[in-house]
Parts: sequence; C-alpha cells; structure tokens
Amino acid sequence: MKFLVTGAAGFIGNFVSIKLCELGHDVVGIDNLNDYYDPNLKLSRLSRLDNYNNFRFIKLDVSDRKKVSELFEQEKFDRVIHLAAQAGVRYSLDNPLAYIDSNLVGMATILEGCRHNNVEHLVYASSSSVYGMNEKMPFSTEDAVDHPVSLYAATKKSNELMAHSYSHLYDLPTTGLRFFTVYGPWGRPDMAPFLFTDAILNNREIKVFNHGKMKRDFTYIDDIVEGILRIQDVVPVRNDADPNTSPSSSKAPYKVFNIGNNEPIALMTFIEAIEKAAGITAKKNYLPMQAGDVPATFADIDSLQKEVGFKPDTHIEHGIEQFVQWYKGYYK
Repeated sequence: MKFLVTGAAGFIGNFVSIKLCELGHDVVGIDNLNDYYDPNLKLSRLSRLDNYNNFRFIKLDVSDRKKVSELFEQEKFDRVIHLAAQAGVRYSLDNPLAYIDSNLVGMATILEGCRHNNVEHLVYASSSSVYGMNEKMPFSTEDAVDHPVSLYAATKKSNELMAHSYSHLYDLPTTGLRFFTVYGPWGRPDMAPFLFTDAILNNREIKVFNHGKMKRDFTYIDDIVEGILRIQDVVPVRNDADPNTSPSSSKAPYKVFNIGNNEPIALMTFIEAIEKAAGITAKKNYLPMQAGDVPATFADIDSLQKEVGFKPDTHIEHGIEQFVQWYKGYYK
C-alpha cells in the first residue's frame, strides 16, 4: 500500500517509516524539520532511510493547507499515519501558538486531505497527557478526559474530538493512539531519558522533579511501532447498533487506544537503570513538581490486547541500556 507518514523525521515517525518500508509498502514522509530541538538529529534519523527506494521525503509543514491539499491530490494515499505535532508539555506553557498551528490546524489539514481523497484509515498520535487531573489508576480509555493540565494535552484531546466528527460526518475511519512516555535509541533530547543520560555522562547534576516521587509508564519504541503497525491494519467500521456509551468507540468508524507498558516505573528506579547502564552515579538536584506535570501515568491496555493481541513487554533495564549505548555511539 501507499502510506503518508507525517513527522517522518521525528522519533516515532522515523521508526514507523523504516518498518513500513521493510514490509514493502511505499512511504511518503513529511516533516517541517523545525528547530524545537536539534535539526541535525532529525536529519540523521532521515539518513537511516537513504537505502530504501520505496521511501520519499518531502519537507512540508502540516499546517500549510494548500501544499498539504496538493500532496493528497497528487499521491492518493491508501492510509495515513499522522505523527507530526508540536511536542512537549513545558514548551506549551511558553509558546502556546506553536501548538495551535501544528496540532490543531495541522490535524485539520490532514483530516481534510483524508476526507477528499478516500483514505481508508487515518491513525493519529494522541497522548497520555489527555488524562490530566485523573487520579484513578490505571488510566482507561473508558474514563472521561475533560481536565487537561497543559495546552499540549488540550490539543491532543481536541484531535480526538476532531477525528470523531470526521468519522461521523464523512465515514472516515480514524484511530487515535494515546502514547505513554516513549523512549529508546534516537529519542527526543527534551525527554527525561536523554536529559538524564546526557547530564550523567557529562558529569552534570540531574533535575529530579517532585523530589523523585513520580511514576511513568515508560514504553519502548519497538513496542510503540509494533502497536501502530498492528492497529493500522484494523480499520474501524460504522456500527449503528453500538449503544455509543464508551468514550473510546462510537457508532461512527472511530476508535481510541492506549499504548503503554502497563507497568509504571518509579522515577528513582528509572534513574538507577540509567546509572547502571552508564556506570556512573548521578548527581541529583531534588525540585518541586513542574507546572503542567502529573505525578503518575499508568496505561490500561485491555482494549488494545483484545483488538490486536499485543502487549508491550520491553523491560526498563533493557530499554535504557539500548538507549545509553545509542547515545554513547551517536555523540562519541
């Protein structure tokens, strides 16, 4: 089939593009290569696709309505995996309009492209951040998600609502995936695995927020990609007999799933895994909770397992060892 992968130079988008190419699909990847973090890392990720002649890259911003519309008309994609977004909770506190442009306008242009060009399935990235102030654990897609604590989270919740309206009005099959703290080789420099590893290996102190009393459902990149690839093959269908009482499904061809490791890891255990892989004890600076953050995340993945028979299972020590080895090699 022919796929569009948005955010192809991003962490998850790069791995998804490679896997689709290995499976023999034709892939067009787009990315705006912005400087939210080091563009050279994005270019290095893209270079991993140089040997795949079934991959083409186009530098393009998803919020560019005219060019995105033209791309859809020219390429006639079978399926779309929409991973492009302005990422990061903290950055949304200082630069909210970047999130409006990329995450809201960008989602709208992708939905319009799919609507007008008979795309058979749109899979898009949501986020565990939509659970916001929820205190019930584990986070379930059956829970209401009406209290986001950052604009980033609000845009991801909005993406799910936008997708549902298109599924209902235009019979566009859409599936949203709420990712839980994705990590691994080639990961983002603004996330804890990278920040901690970089500081520890360069003899700087690490910032330990909420005095270390945090838990995260860290999910390894290979597990995320496996989940995406399985889900994109399960195209939602309209079901007028559906009682329509679940937030994660509908009479419309619409679904939402969590993808997480289903095993929250204490922040101090996570730091210990990095220390072990690096062979260095971290210098720690204990700080209060950051604005927009939450103390814990924990994914209920029962519906994902039921739908595609898959459960992420990469152990944190293995995943962190892989990341630290990549970091050492890339920045040697």
